[in-house]
Amino acid sequence: MAASPWFLTSQTSETAGSAPAADVYCFPHAGGNPRSFLDWQGAMGRDARILAVCPPGRGHRFREPVAGSVAELADAAADAVAASADRPFLLFGHSFGAALAFEVARRLDGVSGFTDLVVSGCSAPSLLPTPRVVEAARLEGRAFTEAVGFFGGLPPEVIEDEVMQELLLPHLKADFRMVAGYTYRPAARLGVPVTLINGIDDPHVTTASLAPWARECPGEPVRHWADGGHFYFEGRPHAVTGVLRPLARAAAGTTRSADEYVELI
Repeated sequence: MAASPWFLTSQTSETAGSAPAADVYCFPHAGGNPRSFLDWQGAMGRDARILAVCPPGRGHRFREPVAGSVAELADAAADAVAASADRPFLLFGHSFGAALAFEVARRLDGVSGFTDLVVSGCSAPSLLPTPRVVEAARLEGRAFTEAVGFFGGLPPEVIEDEVMQELLLPHLKADFRMVAGYTYRPAARLGVPVTLINGIDDPHVTTASLAPWARECPGEPVRHWADGGHFYFEGRPHAVTGVLRPLARAAAGTTRSADEYVELI
């Protein structure tokens, strides 16, 4: 794969003579750091390479203009994935990243090598944006921070320190506003299966809000429930990698090893 500003990979993702047989493109949550996905590479072994998606205006691309809408961002991300894909691949996204991954999946449907969409911590796209996200996107300052705290993921020191908020929250605010402006458009079902992963204690995503995902894929989505809330995988990356690795192996046409399992609750 030619170098692209869109994607970050771990230095251990490939070793001489043993390139991973599949790729997993990972889309971060609102305000999330794409580099956090690179910590999952060790758990994926040689079965898949993790590619963390870095949108314009984030990380090393901070000088680039931020996309004006989810549709604009999805168009550009889909082009980047299509241009880079040189082996079977999956899309994974969490929360805002899941909604974005879904829109990218729509644009890549039918592209050779695209095998699965895995969405985490996200209600069905037909229900987005949720009223809570729309309300949070309208807020500023402390009120915004407290509203976002409902979803979890903000360290206490950020919630309590206004200076840190000014430094760390602009990207989060921009992403919330982008999600709040999202417009779902009915379309044909995806041609690839959808897998759902969610925390059993996530106050933002319920069984009812997941049900309409069945309208977006060829069959009933496979559902995985993990202990924890919206960020159920913090400190427990296997809750995600234990799902991704067998899918990546299947995408590459191999079988799952006996020492692996997928945690189901």
